[in-house]
Amino acid sequence: MKWIRGFLIGLQFFTAIPISKQFPMDQDHLKRTIQAFPLLGLFQGVIYSCLLYSLLEYTPFSYLAAAFLVWLVTIVLTGGIHLDGWMDASDAYFSYQDQDKRLEIMKDPRTGAFGVISIIVLLSCRFLFIYEMTVNVQPLFFVLIAVIPFLSKSVMGVILLTVKSAKQEGLGFMFQKAADLKALWIYPVYWLAMVLLFPISWILFAAASVSFFLIRRKVVKWFGGMTGDVLGATVEGTELILWMTLWLLHYFVMV
Repeated sequence: MKWIRGFLIGLQFFTAIPISKQFPMDQDHLKRTIQAFPLLGLFQGVIYSCLLYSLLEYTPFSYLAAAFLVWLVTIVLTGGIHLDGWMDASDAYFSYQDQDKRLEIMKDPRTGAFGVISIIVLLSCRFLFIYEMTVNVQPLFFVLIAVIPFLSKSVMGVILLTVKSAKQEGLGFMFQKAADLKALWIYPVYWLAMVLLFPISWILFAAASVSFFLIRRKVVKWFGGMTGDVLGATVEGTELILWMTLWLLHYFVMV
């Protein structure tokens, strides 16, 4: 039951799916939530894949309309929580201030010009990648689309428990206090199962690994450690890399 509750807590925190039931916020349940991060991502990915398949197979919508609806759902389903982190982290990074000042900027509820520009670039790139894959979609793409948020949530979980917290407050710190590295033992099980079931997914795993090591190195340098906004930016940045990887596969491997 705690695994199910942990998954549902993840839905409450990181999606816009309405779940009215109240769950305990003790360390054990939050630990289960962290362990369920990849499953939460897989759940989101399956929604994206099923939606795209349904739009292409059972509706008269054009490729452009289908791609737009899938793109829109990638925003709406998460409630914009990760996009908010992306904007705040972008504002902080492009301020070119010291770490303490960057943390102050991330706490500011106002969005600066760099945050706006960065989200326009992020969402524009995502739409391009989705649209061009939709025009020449292949059955394997539906599987790989589902893997994208599975891996981005995996990277978020690993960053959460392997990078020190930059401040002693916030959502990221609350989750980090609830678990240690031992909680990640289940992640390799998820990853192995995914690669065994869908060997082609190793390409996305490689791209996610590059994203992880790059992010892990830079967040300490830029922000002094992990924060909730940094985790949100991690999810969005990793997904951007994975969407781009799938887009490049569409051009150079699966043509």
